[in-house]
Amino acid sequence: MPFDLAVYTTTAITLIVIMDPPGQIPIFLSLVGRRSPEYRRRAAWQAPLVSLFVIAVFAVAGRAILGYLHVSIPALQGAGGLLLLLVALQLLTGTGASTAPESDDEVNVALVPLGTPLLAGPGAIAAVIVAVGEAHGEAGAYVAIGAGIVTAHLVVFLALLFAEPVIKVLKISGITLLAKIAGLLLAAIAVQLMATSVMGFVTDYGGLR
Repeated sequence: MPFDLAVYTTTAITLIVIMDPPGQIPIFLSLVGRRSPEYRRRAAWQAPLVSLFVIAVFAVAGRAILGYLHVSIPALQGAGGLLLLLVALQLLTGTGASTAPESDDEVNVALVPLGTPLLAGPGAIAAVIVAVGEAHGEAGAYVAIGAGIVTAHLVVFLALLFAEPVIKVLKISGITLLAKIAGLLLAAIAVQLMATSVMGFVTDYGGLR
């Protein structure tokens, strides 16, 4: 069972590019920047852990899950785009998690939207499903894919963990400004996901293969 270094490198780099750890920092700061340091540190490892779990599930049974539910990749992209658009609107209007008071009953932003769909989004899920499909049953390739997934999430964890010094520099006013910028960028990403979803439906069902 030789370890497939090429598959490992391709999987890790692909996921890192899709999840974009540096690009997640402003969104992370806008969502948890006003929380306690303990909350921020907890969110920094919880979000990648949730993403790792979701992506691992789809790596093992992604095609079976989507097939059973009769859900296509374009449909997954469209749903992810709509969810991200809602989060973007919350950040732009100041009604998101970053401005809500803390409470024990509050939704954990490390789960949604950080863990999914920002990290474990349609792009990352689709990339993993494709990678597993191209492994052709080779054990070494499967191990390499798993190692690549773990490596990508370690990079994300380190990026979020070291966002703490940035928070100390920006202060509350800087975080508020960052939330508006992050909301605008998220809205653009959401629109792009929905556009990709529409093109996918046209290609799949419009005879444009």
